[in-house]
Amino acid sequence: MNRSLFSSLALLCLANTSFAATPASTPPVFGTVEHPFAVDSPWNARPVGPVFGTDEIPTSNYFPNIGGGPFSTIGFLGGKESPSQEVLGAKGKPDVWDYNQGVQRSITITHWPAGLTPASGSDGHADIAEPDTGMLHSFWQLRQRGDHWSAVGYAWSRLKGRGWGDPADFYQGTRAVGIPSTAGLIRRHEIDDGLPTYRHALAMSLTFNGLAKSPAYIFPATAADIDASRNTGSIPEGALMMLPPNYDTSKIGNPHLRKVADTLKTYGAYVVDRNEGTPFYIYVENGSGFNLHGNGWNVEVGKELQRMRAHLRQVVSTSGWLDGNGKPMKMEKPTNLLSMRGPWRGQGGAYDAITDRLTLEAGARSRSSVLRDIGRVSWAAPRAGAQCRFSVQATGGATLALQVRSEDMSRQLFDSGPLADGASATLPCPSGKARYDLIAAGGKSDATVRATLAPQD
Repeated sequence: MNRSLFSSLALLCLANTSFAATPASTPPVFGTVEHPFAVDSPWNARPVGPVFGTDEIPTSNYFPNIGGGPFSTIGFLGGKESPSQEVLGAKGKPDVWDYNQGVQRSITITHWPAGLTPASGSDGHADIAEPDTGMLHSFWQLRQRGDHWSAVGYAWSRLKGRGWGDPADFYQGTRAVGIPSTAGLIRRHEIDDGLPTYRHALAMSLTFNGLAKSPAYIFPATAADIDASRNTGSIPEGALMMLPPNYDTSKIGNPHLRKVADTLKTYGAYVVDRNEGTPFYIYVENGSGFNLHGNGWNVEVGKELQRMRAHLRQVVSTSGWLDGNGKPMKMEKPTNLLSMRGPWRGQGGAYDAITDRLTLEAGARSRSSVLRDIGRVSWAAPRAGAQCRFSVQATGGATLALQVRSEDMSRQLFDSGPLADGASATLPCPSGKARYDLIAAGGKSDATVRATLAPQD
């Protein structure tokens, strides 16, 4: 993905109106447009007893910064009254990359906001939230071309989800790490809400000399910039960066900067993207009026930003976590390795990406899929020699089988046979190169089927 000086972001706003902000004293309602993602999402969780690494974010061509900019974007809220809209590829063909499904197709958004304006920068980001469906749609290089809309990339995530990808669905947004552009964004209704901190982790980008080449990303990120080999630093994308507890914010005169600094001591900021030449950049909603330097350059703010840069450190471990309501929680890593996305061949079957299920018409014949990208997410790779459980969930009498063959198709390594709802089978976890095929068969009525593949404890 093309990442520029101020890595692109998206924000959610009502077309031609404003959100009614929740009073500061009211606990957030999680999974909403105002406060997206689940209460135990990494975005809404706070680390307890963080242990820090030693690597410092290096200086670069510019000062660190916090704000919007020419590569920021405005996303929109799709309401029930909004019409649907089809989005095609750049040449008017149905070739938008759907990152969730791993295919090129046209994208139809059920509620397309009036007046939607993508980012003017080359990344052309835009996010559309649909509260009635609970979906958050993210576009990359979205443009209006004559009488139609076009984009290069698209992905969806859930407003009530984790806000990050998982091993089976590793692109749930169009940022480099596979997340929505709105994740971690400082929103306009939060800036002057009277609270000492923002109530979520922030989104941060680093430049080439700060980001690591290998590993290019760590949990909770599921992807990184495709040209991470150009990085020369030591901090992977997905890293949580924090200021230490003893970092003194009491003398920071700028209240907006002090609130960000206190948030970095409490929640931190996840590294979600790469920029060109800025040591760190923290993203703020465009049009919010957030301006650290006023009408010129504020020398004291510049000095404090450099001091923050010198003290920010990667969190390498914690003694625990608190969820968004302050209750102890475990930061669980998703383990399912298997997506049903296909491609599927045959008649009478269709993949539903939202539920990750294959739907089958009554009496449909078996369907086969070449499973791709199993084991792609590095931190989810099973240990050598581990056993995995293949588990089927089905309705309508459908069955599903998993077959594993050698890459050259000369040897069959495993065959579960047809498994009905609730059945499972054990096999060696994926390692090396092999061909994984799913074979589905419908029952006497319309049916659905899905499966998981996860390491056994």
